[in-house]
Amino acid sequence: MGKTNMIFVDPSAKVNSLYYCRLVLGKSLLPDIQARCRQHKWTYQQDGAPAHTACNTTDYLKKKQKIDLIEPDMCGPLTVPIFILLTMLFAGPVSIVYHGRKFNTVKKLKQPITTE
Repeated sequence: MGKTNMIFVDPSAKVNSLYYCRLVLGKSLLPDIQARCRQHKWTYQQDGAPAHTACNTTDYLKKKQKIDLIEPDMCGPLTVPIFILLTMLFAGPVSIVYHGRKFNTVKKLKQPITTE
């Protein structure tokens, strides 16, 4: 089935449940997953970010989209690329080592992540 396309959110965007459901899930991620999985059964997992755990988001996924969802309290740690981007966006100036290379901006880190 493969990987989904990378989705980059504008750093100035306020990612609340409405934004997440409409733009991230509705217009990008879910259509991509559904196109790749077609008739195969799949389950969606996300971390405990407020936009992910909001009642509006879980209702959207479970009731409107009819998607099996692993609840955040059942999830493991964030995946490495997501964790790296969140760290760089919210922790201020940091230097991240990813696959043996050092990066100090999200822009520089996007290239190796998107070409994997």
